This record gives sequence, structure tokens and C-alpha cells, in this order.
Amino acid sequence: MREWTFLTNHGLVLAVIFQRSHSTVREIGDAVGITERATHKIVRDLEREGYLTKGKEGRRNYYTVNPDVPMRDDVTDADVGQLLKVLTGRRRSRRRTREPVAP
Repeated sequence: MREWTFLTNHGLVLAVIFQRSHSTVREIGDAVGITERATHKIVRDLEREGYLTKGKEGRRNYYTVNPDVPMRDDVTDADVGQLLKVLTGRRRSRRRTREPVAP
């Protein structure tokens, strides 16, 4: 078991969502190594504070990271998008696009 990490579970959940916006809460929790219940709480926290926007596609939820929200500390002058870009090597989350349905 690891003693400590550089990022909190909130930061890790946000990074997973940034990379895979259509993941289920269970998949996000599995990727971070936390329970589904803990993931639900973190997603609600992040949504309430404006870091995430939740949408619905059919029966599934998807999440969009709002990259312009400032970090929650007094040390950095960066927004969350800048941090996620460094952590994941991506500019923004990739939204899965649906294939057009043939008539």
C-alpha cells in the first residue's frame, strides 16, 4: 500500500474524467482505486464547485471538465485546465461522437 501521492482523489478523478468523459462512475473509481460511493461524492463535489458539468446521453451520464476554473489554492496562479494538460498530455477531454444513423 502506498503511503502518499502527489494528487488527491479529487485531482485523480478530475484527470480520469478529463481523459475519458464517457466513463461510468464505477470505471472512474476503478481507475483511481476508490469505491463507487467515494467516486460519486467526489463527482458531486467537483460538479458543485464548477469543475465539472454533467450531461446525459440516453441513459448514461457524461462529464465535461470546465478548464477555466481556477485551482483551489493560493500557491498557483493556474487554472485546472493547465494542470490537466500537464498531467495528461492533452489539451482537453475528447467527447465521443456518435456515428450518424443511416436512413
